[in-house]
Amino acid sequence: MSFIKYLSDKKYLILFYCFLMVFISLVISLDDLFNVKIDNVIYLNMVSAVFFLCYLAIEYLLQKRYYTSLEEFSRDYTSELIYLLPTPNTHEQYLYHQLLRKLAQEQHSQKEELLSQKKEHLEFITSWVHGVKTPIAVSRLILENHLGKKQAEVLDSLKEEMVKIENFVEQALYYSRIDAFAQDYLIKDVQLERIIKEIIKKHAKTFINKRIKIELKKINLTVTTDKKWLTFIIEQIINNSLKYTQENGHILIDTIKEQRETRLVITDNGIGIKLADLGRVFEKGFTGYNGRQEDSSTGLGLYLAKKLARRLGHDLSIDSKYQEYTSITIHFPNLPDYFQVTKM
Repeated sequence: MSFIKYLSDKKYLILFYCFLMVFISLVISLDDLFNVKIDNVIYLNMVSAVFFLCYLAIEYLLQKRYYTSLEEFSRDYTSELIYLLPTPNTHEQYLYHQLLRKLAQEQHSQKEELLSQKKEHLEFITSWVHGVKTPIAVSRLILENHLGKKQAEVLDSLKEEMVKIENFVEQALYYSRIDAFAQDYLIKDVQLERIIKEIIKKHAKTFINKRIKIELKKINLTVTTDKKWLTFIIEQIINNSLKYTQENGHILIDTIKEQRETRLVITDNGIGIKLADLGRVFEKGFTGYNGRQEDSSTGLGLYLAKKLARRLGHDLSIDSKYQEYTSITIHFPNLPDYFQVTKM
């Protein structure tokens, strides 16, 4: 910061000082009460000018030291070093300090959020690729090891693996659309029975191959939601039930209608969930004890289902007992309460 630049910044103060000294000099010279000689007026102006120049010089040196430190700091600036700013000398500089620190904190928060999103995205891609590799490998083995078998059996096995691959692809698609959810949904009355039967038909081969019985009770109800997103949510739950229910198992789908909400309950008599894992099943990437026994588990199905359900104004809850059953409930608030829930 040069002295000329400093004086340029202080031009209004200098002009005010000159105006003030001219005014005082005229008053003293023209007023008969003072009876001051012109030499004394000149001397007064000279002394005042010296004091004023000393003030400007001292302030310039203080500000030069501050701005020099600030320039050196800016060359090596990172948001983590914001608290190493040079000490402010004036209230104005203090206010600038507070503003810079606030901006740096916001920048740091945005940076951390971006890093977190990047980490989540990388984890998702890693788990997704790991998961989708399994049905592809199984399909290849079916083709290599069952060429002598009936074509129908091979095709059935391949269709089952293709459904698994399709589910992984849908997970990736819906995961990528979460942030743009507000631009891609349509809330209207939807029939639960139609959605559920479409999903069962899609996974019919798995039901048949594992000889799992499906029981539907009182599902002829209408809920207010988005059909496409709800279909994905229910499919993730049924997909989990099929994955963790042994052969000759049983899946029950029922509804409960109350004054404040309608509940869709999907219960299976599969391997259940250990108590230590039960509170974390909706966390992203959490596979738990059961997931570690299942190579194709990504820990994303229930995470996406829970997150999307909340976006729709619904909710998911789970109850399970290890080696006995698992029951997942989708909560649909009735219309008077729906708009209150969506604001959460």
